[in-house]
Amino acid sequence: MRDGIKRLFDLVASGAGLIVLSPLLVLVAIWIKLDSKGPVFFMQQRAGRHERPFRIYKFRTMQHREPESIDQHQEQVVSAGHDPRITRAGRFIRAASLDELPQLINIFKGDMSVVGPRPVLMEQTEVVPPGYKKRFSVRPGLTGLAQVRGRRSLGWLRQLAYDAEYVDKQSLTFDIKILLLTVKVVVLGSGIYGEEGLNWRTYRDRLGGRPPQDSDVEEAMR
Repeated sequence: MRDGIKRLFDLVASGAGLIVLSPLLVLVAIWIKLDSKGPVFFMQQRAGRHERPFRIYKFRTMQHREPESIDQHQEQVVSAGHDPRITRAGRFIRAASLDELPQLINIFKGDMSVVGPRPVLMEQTEVVPPGYKKRFSVRPGLTGLAQVRGRRSLGWLRQLAYDAEYVDKQSLTFDIKILLLTVKVVVLGSGIYGEEGLNWRTYRDRLGGRPPQDSDVEEAMR
């Protein structure tokens, strides 16, 4: 019953969003095309519900590279300031969170939900401790609890903790609360970029070959 109501909400919200925001989407697409070489959209495989892969849609904000050519295990964290990979248009598009709007298509298709844990890279599933795999029991979201509590400024383990908390508390009322908080976060432009020492790759390296453990998350939350 809850899943049915949530899916209906997602369909109505994403459909209305695509219609209402269509002029803005077109303008952003034109700006990207005029600003740098490459496609308007960046499409990449992400882990969806039950860890099934799906192709996510985002506005391209970086210099064009084929997603398949990017080694996610070695890729540097996108940093604030003048990261040379980010285009001129991309800096503003990221700051205003406009790059995420094409995910309304993913929501309409059923790959994602309006609210839920953010969809992670397939490579990131390797460093999710067993007790926090519950984040994959729901559709990934355009926004979520971790996004309103710090976005990319949070460490990888803290993000997982908030994702699990969302799954435990999920309800339509909770989703609406997160949506309202998301508006505040976007307006303030907080947590757009992560820090080098907090990312999932650093955690993977720290593991040194051992499997991720729930206690790692609990320690990070202390």
